[in-house]
Amino acid sequence: MSKKKILIAGGTGLIGQHIQSLLPQDEYQIHILSRSPRKDHENVKYFQWDVKKQSIDHEALKVDAIINLTGAGIADQRWTNDRKKIIIESRTESIKLLVNGLKEIGHQVNAVASASAIGYYGDRAEETLTEDSAPGKGFMGECCMLWEEAAKSFQEVCNRLSIIRVGIVLSTQGGALPKVLMTAPIRVLNYFGDGRQYYSWIHITDVSRLFIDAINDPSFSGIYNGVAPLPLTNKEFIKEIGEGLGGGYMVLPAPTFGLRLALGQMADVVLNSNRVIPGRLKAQSYDWEFPDLIQAVQQLRNTKT
Repeated sequence: MSKKKILIAGGTGLIGQHIQSLLPQDEYQIHILSRSPRKDHENVKYFQWDVKKQSIDHEALKVDAIINLTGAGIADQRWTNDRKKIIIESRTESIKLLVNGLKEIGHQVNAVASASAIGYYGDRAEETLTEDSAPGKGFMGECCMLWEEAAKSFQEVCNRLSIIRVGIVLSTQGGALPKVLMTAPIRVLNYFGDGRQYYSWIHITDVSRLFIDAINDPSFSGIYNGVAPLPLTNKEFIKEIGEGLGGGYMVLPAPTFGLRLALGQMADVVLNSNRVIPGRLKAQSYDWEFPDLIQAVQQLRNTKT
């Protein structure tokens, strides 16, 4: 049996690396894009691309499916005007390069699963948000709308497109959790502002499985909220993380004014409220491996996932 070929654009990032670890080596040939040469290993082959120059090794695109995770980190630097431009263009221009490359070689892939984020909904207080909810205001909403609009161009070169609005990804290897745990050694955990804003989260394994299922399962198509079934307020979120770590932590507020002073507009990442429900996944009777936050944190603590 021949191996299924998958291109993971953004495959060296947190989710991309975990997806690689879940794909059986005897079933999948994985293509990864890199700005610099890398040595192939096991079932992974590396190909060069340059988004700024809009150049790509066309051999990378000769695959059955694409998982697109490209984009500069949202919370890596303060949101200056230049940084905002980089965040948006790293997403839209990379998609443009992939689509144009497929057109140039005349290749149609079976499926594409492309990332977006729940930042699409903006700051919505206690409003329950589904895939049908309107986009929100602010930079995150603008960024995600442009990101998804670009992703729709994949429809020209694939048979089936899924766009996954990813929530707060929990992993010990990167993302939000290590930042939350920075004060854990002194037995303190912080919630942000008044802690009433909603957080919609997902375990790294569940979000990785979701992207894999989106390219393999013919029932997947369209927009999905990539989150666990139960959103929590930030204060509840932090308390349950503490319980998952074994308890005994003081849970204290980090004042809003301090966050705004330190982070500027980027404070929206932790202060915005996104009460996001995975409506379409529930309708498909999707099976989360880690639907409970305490259980998810216990597993992450024990396995260093």
